Amino acid sequence: MRPVTDTALLAIIAAQVTAIVILRYFATSGGFAWLTARRGITAGPRDEVRRRKQVAAEIRWSLTAAIIYGIPAGLMLGAWHLFGLTRITTAITPAAVLWWLPNIALYLFVHDTWFYWTHRAMHAPALFKRVHAVHHASKPPTAWAAMSFHPWESLSGALLIPALAFLIPIHVSALAVVLTIATVMGVTNHMGWEMFPQRWVNGWFGRHVITASHHENHHQRYTCNYGLYFRFWDQFCGTDKGLARFPSP
Repeated sequence: MRPVTDTALLAIIAAQVTAIVILRYFATSGGFAWLTARRGITAGPRDEVRRRKQVAAEIRWSLTAAIIYGIPAGLMLGAWHLFGLTRITTAITPAAVLWWLPNIALYLFVHDTWFYWTHRAMHAPALFKRVHAVHHASKPPTAWAAMSFHPWESLSGALLIPALAFLIPIHVSALAVVLTIATVMGVTNHMGWEMFPQRWVNGWFGRHVITASHHENHHQRYTCNYGLYFRFWDQFCGTDKGLARFPSP
């Protein structure tokens, strides 16, 4: 029997991670879609036929996106596990403990910055028509729309965090937190209701952190609220236009 080569192992890891991304999508989007229905909220179009067609389209585009997200993530983890080429660490040292929270914040801020400017660029008429219109075809979006992207948009989002892992040191547990936050916020900001208490949304937290009603306003108005995690860039650039109101269940 021939030994398994490093290239084959890298391909196996990439395939495994891609499968995990697909399962994660169904678990998170499906879970929050179920929770939305349990709350008596009709997310997406009110017409049942249109809603079913929209959700089916969201899932189809999201499966393509999951593959595009999964492959770079798998290659990054393979490069770490097999060759030690990334800046990911498992060491628990005083410096690692002190750096843990700032590290998460730095990754989120860089990701948010990348997302804001690429997202805003995709609202230019030519790019919007060819690429970003896929995401905005969900009117209004549902929890299944979190990864409903054209392949070019998926690629722009899939490469950043794997690239950061080669550049900025991070503990593997902190990286897991970053990926969890990215997944949960991507889903919950599209599900048609706020998971945070109104006192949070209307208080200090909501003035700085993007919640569902902030992103819903982007889907309603298109020309504002481009951020992913934080309202900083929208506020700095004058594109923050406040919160949308969700219809009552």
